[in-house]
This record gives sequence, structure tokens and C-alpha cells, in this order.
Amino acid sequence: MKECSEVRDFVYVLDDDIYVRQGLDSLLQSVGLRVATFASVKEFLACERPDVPSCLVLDIRMPGLSGLEFQAELIKLKVDIPIIFITGHGDIPMTVQAMKAGAVEFLTKPIREQDLLHAVRIALDRDRAQRNNTKAITYMQARFEALTSRERDVVARVTTGKMNKQVAAEIGISEVAVKVHRHNAMKKLGARSLADLVRMADAVGIGAASYALGEIHISVRSDY
Repeated sequence: MKECSEVRDFVYVLDDDIYVRQGLDSLLQSVGLRVATFASVKEFLACERPDVPSCLVLDIRMPGLSGLEFQAELIKLKVDIPIIFITGHGDIPMTVQAMKAGAVEFLTKPIREQDLLHAVRIALDRDRAQRNNTKAITYMQARFEALTSRERDVVARVTTGKMNKQVAAEIGISEVAVKVHRHNAMKKLGARSLADLVRMADAVGIGAASYALGEIHISVRSDY
């Protein structure tokens, strides 16, 4: 099994033309990028890819699965990697299909070097941002799980815009108790304001969190 164990950003090139692979490998390495090239879908799937920002430069016409079919397969497999399509036989329907499915760019051969490098940078930045966002959500989910069940219940209700007295009536506890649970939850989560709490709850799917922040401020300002 082919190893791809580098720890820095990675660019994968999947093209059945050896000359294209060699040319792209040389170009990408010349600007300091780590590169792994593959002649087939099977080779790419067998690669043990490191958990680092990466992207895939993919030929639209491949033996067996086409590039578009492979893109769809990666989506089914939940392999979330930005794709830059390259082709010598592109058309508008292909381009539209690829971009609607999330491709970063669709480049026609012969490819201008700067166009490819620009697309790769965009793809790597996109993947890096997505990974950071996923890590942040995972971290926040862990913090929410550290709350008591009562604290989670209170947070789920106050982040929909309900006042403390409304939450107290629904849960069956005193308004003072609601304020204590809310204060403790915000402290554990590191929320400095109700707006922070709403964003956090929304990010991890706690409560509806569907009220506009301005509306929430208005409805709870006197009840904070």
C-alpha cells in the first residue's frame, strides 16, 4: 500500500497520462508543495492520506470511472477533499456538473501554470478552513457534553429567545435556579454574552437558535 505520510499540505494528482503527472509534480514541487501522483482511482484510494490540508487535481477522463463519477463516489464515501478538474475535452455541461458538486476549478489543457497554482492555493485554503471549523465544532461539542443535563436544558431554551421566567415555568424550577444554571453553563462554555451562547448552541445543534441576535437581545435584556 502506497504511503502518503507527510505532515504538511498535500496535493494529489490523479491522471492516467504519465507526462501530465510528471509535469504537474515538477510544477507543484517547484513552489514547495508536497505532491503524490497516481495513475488510477485504485491507486489513489489505496493511499493512506495524512490528516492535513489537501486537494486533488483530477483528470476528467480516466479509465473506468470518469473524473465526474469519481467525484460523486468520493461524496458517497464522505471523503471531503477539494477537487480541481483538468481536461483536454471539457464542455459546459461537464463544467456545470463539476462545479455544482463542489469542485474548486475546471481547467482545460494545456493548463496555464499560474491558473493551476492559483486554484491549488484556493483549494488548500478551503480545506484548511473546513478542517479548522470541524475541529472547533468538535471541541465545542465536548464542552457542551460536560454540562449537566439541566444546564443543557436551560441553554437549549434560552438560546431560542425565551426569558428566564418562561424557561422556569416550562422546566418546573425557580427563575433564580434558571439564572444559576445559565450562568454556570456560560462559564463552562466560555461564552461572554448571550450572543456567544447562541452561536455556540447553533454550531452544535443545541436548541433552535433560530432567532435573530437582535431580537434575542431585545427580548431578554431586562431578564438577563
